[in-house]
Order: sequence, then structure tokens, then C-alpha cells
Amino acid sequence: MKVLSLLLVGMVTIPASLNAQKVLPSVPQSLSVRDAVELAIRYSPVHRQTLNDRGAAAWNVRNAYAKFLPSFSASGSLSYTGSGTQRFLTTEFDASSATIGSTYSLGFSWTLDGRTLMQPGVAKAQMHAAEARINSSEMTLRSQIVQQYLTVLQAQAEVENALQQQKRNEEALRLARARYDVGQATLLEVRQAEVSKGQSDVAVLQAGQNVTIEKLRMFQQMGLAAPDDPSVVVLSDTFPITEPTWQLTDLLDEAERDNPDLNSLRASESSARWQHRQEKTAWFPSLSFQAGWAGFTQQFTNPDVLVNQARQSAQSNLAACEMQNTINADVNTRVGGTLPILPCDQFAVTPEVEQRIRSQNDVFPFNFTQQPFSARMTISLPLWDQFNRSQRVSQAGAAAEDAAEAVRSRELQVRTDVSQAFYQMLTAFQTIELQEKNRSAAREQLRLARERFRIGSGTLIDLLDGQVAAQQAELDYIRAVYDYHRAVASLEAAVGRPLR
Repeated sequence: MKVLSLLLVGMVTIPASLNAQKVLPSVPQSLSVRDAVELAIRYSPVHRQTLNDRGAAAWNVRNAYAKFLPSFSASGSLSYTGSGTQRFLTTEFDASSATIGSTYSLGFSWTLDGRTLMQPGVAKAQMHAAEARINSSEMTLRSQIVQQYLTVLQAQAEVENALQQQKRNEEALRLARARYDVGQATLLEVRQAEVSKGQSDVAVLQAGQNVTIEKLRMFQQMGLAAPDDPSVVVLSDTFPITEPTWQLTDLLDEAERDNPDLNSLRASESSARWQHRQEKTAWFPSLSFQAGWAGFTQQFTNPDVLVNQARQSAQSNLAACEMQNTINADVNTRVGGTLPILPCDQFAVTPEVEQRIRSQNDVFPFNFTQQPFSARMTISLPLWDQFNRSQRVSQAGAAAEDAAEAVRSRELQVRTDVSQAFYQMLTAFQTIELQEKNRSAAREQLRLARERFRIGSGTLIDLLDGQVAAQQAELDYIRAVYDYHRAVASLEAAVGRPLR
């Protein structure tokens, strides 16, 4: 009863523990880029699907080496046949008693051919290809997380810009009302300032919503459940603007060596080459060896049938023996011969004989009658298979050549991606300097427009235009900064390693 209780408790708690393992951890309140990438590598569903290939590939390698070892098999059976008449072709067999039986067999087999010899190389090449795909998936995931992290930071910077514009519009509305109170502005100017203030309020609300949306997208890419309030998660990293000092030639060399996508294709090409070699071994002979042991039992459910058969046989033998003795005695009397008198009592079914018959019948299920040991060795050499081998070899060779061309195409693409990202990064860095000048000019323009409006020599339209120009200049600067950071992230993805 205690064991049953433990089993019931286990049946209840095991599913609960499995469900608990499926619960995703929450996002930490302070999140750095490094933490985001590490969490994404652990929990991203897309990346985890790629990680699952590692286990299958490892077992393929073990299986390839295990092919050199023999295989063993064991089987057993139980049977029952009822009494009655059985017909085989035109012959009928009567069974007076039902029979029960059991069998066992032990088998040993071993095969060696060309495919078996090449399979370890194929499996290891496939294992390297799986590892390369995992590295490629990890680098792709890192690039996606960094890009989305930058998108969230840019959205937060745009919120700050919207808040600054809201304060400017509040100040403009205050100045417009003050001038209206002293008769230096019209009610129309007050209403224009109110509209601008309302538009800035909407812009702040929309910018805040955009931050929430971009955070949710980042949490989804990481494979984590988003908190009920995404604003509690603070992005702790900042990205300083530093002048790029990398050289394009060095980056191209590193990309050709370290780019994970390129290495993945190279591993796939190696796997295709090994499969091509394996298909060529179809012309090699194969060697196989089989051996086996077997046994059986057959028992009548009614042993009286065997006893009766023994008695009938004994009676027949006894009658034949007595007849032979009569003939021998008659011959001895007539001609004075010396023919022997046979001991006919040996054919009698005594209780001891009956007991022996019953014990010999009692063999089910494990008192087996052993079958002779059997073994066979076969050597086969394929001669003609309607060009099937040639077709497979040709297809494997074409696949290997396609893989080589895919590598060459990817090498060209990597050089293009690295060069393009490098020049985009340089352009983005130069754009930051230009946008910084534009931002300074726009701020100065806004300061002059505000002073003129305050002393009454400028209009509200001039002030609002200055505010719009300043806000746009701030947005352009923010976008230039994050375009530069994204260009660096794209360059890192193209090279295949972090650069900062």
C-alpha cells in the first residue's frame, strides 16, 4: 500500500515538475546587451531548434562506429494448438489432444561493406556541419538582439526629444498667453500655441508606446516572457561614439576565416564530399556473417493420449512377439531347431514406463529441445544493378559540386557584405558630425526666435518654425547616431565576431 501511494504521488508530481520546467524566466529589471544575448542563446526557440541538431549528429557518429561491431538479437514465442482435424493439401491429420509450445532463438550477425567503412567520416562531417550551423545561428541571433537593443535605445532617445519639444511648446504657449494678456498677441496665436502643445502631447504618448512595442519585440526575440509592465526593464548599456580605426583588408581576411555562415557552408561541402566518396564504395564487395542458436518445446495438454498411444504400440509389439515365439517354438519342435524364445514382457507398459512418458511430456515452457548450432558467412560482389550505383554516385557528385559553388557564392557575398557595411559605417560616422552641426545651428535658430518673440519683434509662427526645426534636427542627430551603431553591428555580423 505504501508503494502504491508513492507511485500515485509520483504520477501527480512529475507532470507538475515538467510544467514548471516549461515556465520561462522573467526578464531582469536591469538588462545589458551581454545579458540579453546570453538569455537569447539559452531561450530563443529558433536557436534552440538548431541546437537540437547537435544531439542527433552526435548519435550518428556513435552509430557509425557501432556499425563495426556485431549485432545480437533474441526472440521467444508461446503457442497453442487445439485438438481436432487439420488438413494439408489432400491429407488429414487428427490431433487427439491440444498442444502447447514455446521457442527461443539467439542470433548474431556482422556485416562489413564500403558504406560501413566510410560512414564514420560522413557522420563526423555531418557533426561538424551541425556545429557550424549552431555557431551561425548564434551569431545571427546576437546580431538581431543587438540591433533590437539599439532600436529600443533609439526609441527612448526619441521619447526624450519629444519631451523636450513638449516643454518648448509649453513655454511658447505661456509666452503667447502672456503677450495676449498685455495686448501684444492675438487670440489666434494663442490657439496656434495650444494646438502645437496638444500635438507635442500626442507625440510624447506615441513615442512612449513605441518604446513599449520595441521592448516586447526584443523580449520575443530573446524567447522570454515579457513582464506585465515592460517599463520596469531598464536597458543599462550605452554605446559611445568612437572613430572607427578598422582596416577593410583586415576585416575581409577575418570574415573569410571567421564568418559563421561561410564556415557552415564549408562544413556542408565537406559532408557532401564524404557522401560522394561513400556512394563510390557501392562497387566494393560486402562480407556478412550470421550465427544462431534455437530451441523448442511441445507438450500435450492431455498426457493420457501419449500413454494410450504407448499402450497400443506395446500391445501390437506384444502380439507380434508372441506370434514370433509361437513360430519359433513350432519350428524347434518340427525340425529340432534352436530358435530363441523372445522375452515379450519387455513390451508391457508398466507404471514406471507410464510415469516416464508423463515426465517427458512435461517440458513447457523452458525445458527446451536444443536445435543444432548454425552459422553462415557470405561474400557478395555487385555486378549489375541497372546503373543504380552510377546514378547515385552522379547525384552525390553533383550535390558536392553544388555545395562547392554555394561556398564560392557565399565568399563573394561575404566580401560584398563586409565592404558595404564598412563604407556604411564610415558614412554614418561622418553623418554624425554633420548632424551635430545642424543641431547646433537649429538650437541657435530657436534661441533667437524665442528671444525675438519674447521682446515682441518676432511672431509665433517664427517661434513654432524654430521649434520644429530644432526637433527635426534632434531627431536627425539621434538617427545618425544609431545608424552608426547599427552599421557597426552589421559589420560585426558580416565579419563573424564582435568588434567592440
